[in-house]
Amino acid sequence: MRVGAVAKDIGVPPRKMKLVVDMVRGKKVEDALNILKFTPTPAAKAVAKVIKSASSNAENNFQMDPSELKVVYITADEARTLKRYRPQSRGRFSPILKRATHIKVFVSEEDK
Repeated sequence: MRVGAVAKDIGVPPRKMKLVVDMVRGKKVEDALNILKFTPTPAAKAVAKVIKSASSNAENNFQMDPSELKVVYITADEARTLKRYRPQSRGRFSPILKRATHIKVFVSEEDK
């Protein structure tokens, strides 16, 4: 059984978030959280929070053993983009795109 958690509109661009997500895909939850603890980026903190949430959902709602859980599916998808503009010389302007990310995580018990 897969148990999941979702975080929406995280203020980190998907291109940067996918680098962190790829590090923990397929790992045990404990190992993934240890990797993320020592990764110096704001994306790691957000991913760790979602993995903890999925682990807690599995433990509390389905009585799964937290030490047996493994990250079976994790993805970072593009969310809404805020469009801002910056004035330039000669009356022109250039766009600023503030991108955001949705993170989706599913954990499951390891087969022995």
